[in-house]
Amino acid sequence: DVMPFARYVQPGRVALVADGPLKGKLVSIVDVIDQTRALVDGPVTGVSRQQIRLNQLHLTKFRMKYPYTAPTRIVRKSWTEDKIVEKWTESQWAKKLANKEKRAQMTDFDRFKLSSARVKRNRARTAVFKSLKLKAARSGAFGKKRTTKKAEKKVRTKKAPAAKPAK
Repeated sequence: DVMPFARYVQPGRVALVADGPLKGKLVSIVDVIDQTRALVDGPVTGVSRQQIRLNQLHLTKFRMKYPYTAPTRIVRKSWTEDKIVEKWTESQWAKKLANKEKRAQMTDFDRFKLSSARVKRNRARTAVFKSLKLKAARSGAFGKKRTTKKAEKKVRTKKAPAAKPAK
């Protein structure tokens, strides 16, 4: 059996705050207040226990085991035991957010350096592609086998200038 959806709003679920003054911080859901609000706590990330709207949260795949309405010390203990911060920093989601932040902090010169590095990389990639394509064409991968034409040098001799008639 494959569950169609695995991230539920439940006590112990770690979430990323997507909006408001706590944007970008990790919190843990301690209790569900009603259909639109939850009680959250982030003892390690510097978020005090408070209520937050569910549409301000993005649920992560991480979940801790503790009873609902557990005190902050229990949440902190569970957070450190489960190594939530380490797991989060290793996740693709966190890496993507870090890269997004890094790009936002780039200066004009940094953008220029990135652009020139990209051009350099693409030129090298194109050169390798063209050489492989040529090799494949010669081996007959695209139809009939092509033979290499030997460069025949034509010996050119300078023609003597025609004598001008004397006047």
